[in-house]
Amino acid sequence: MSDKFKRRGARYKARRRAVDILFEAEARDVDPIAVIEDRVELARLPEPPVAPVAPYTQEIVRGVAFELDRIDETIARFLAEDWTLPRIPAVDRAILRVSTWELLFNAEVPRKTAVVEGIELASEYSTDVAPPYINAVLDDVMNHSDDSTAEITAEEPTEDSQEELSEETVPAEAVSVETDELNQDQA
Repeated sequence: MSDKFKRRGARYKARRRAVDILFEAEARDVDPIAVIEDRVELARLPEPPVAPVAPYTQEIVRGVAFELDRIDETIARFLAEDWTLPRIPAVDRAILRVSTWELLFNAEVPRKTAVVEGIELASEYSTDVAPPYINAVLDDVMNHSDDSTAEITAEEPTEDSQEELSEETVPAEAVSVETDELNQDQA
């Protein structure tokens, strides 16, 4: 493991694992909650083949699964013109979903932290064009979403809470960047 990852806090690692699980669930076309439950059971074995799943990872994945339609609608509102959520690479969708869930449904996480962590995940997992467009989308979600949504609690999922999404890439022309303010907050 590189030094870069050793310096990360528990919440960042939980977000990263949530992205992994959401990505896997979409790729396998299974319920992300089923993946979480499977990992929790496997981690309880005498010689576990997987690492234990942090409670915050479980909270994120369950929250995203329960509010997927609302999260996806919110993300879609702020995509560049002529882009849809299915056109974005699956890993970027997972990152956007985790960060958008934190922005809309987890009042304990500072809003700028949710954005910065999403950008960091994109830098770690995706292409060079991903961090700027993820920044732009999350910045819009943070600045233009109804502030009252931060206190909403997740409800039970519906049968149609997940859409089948295809993978395509986003060209650099579809991206706008506003990183100065976020970089100052990290310092």
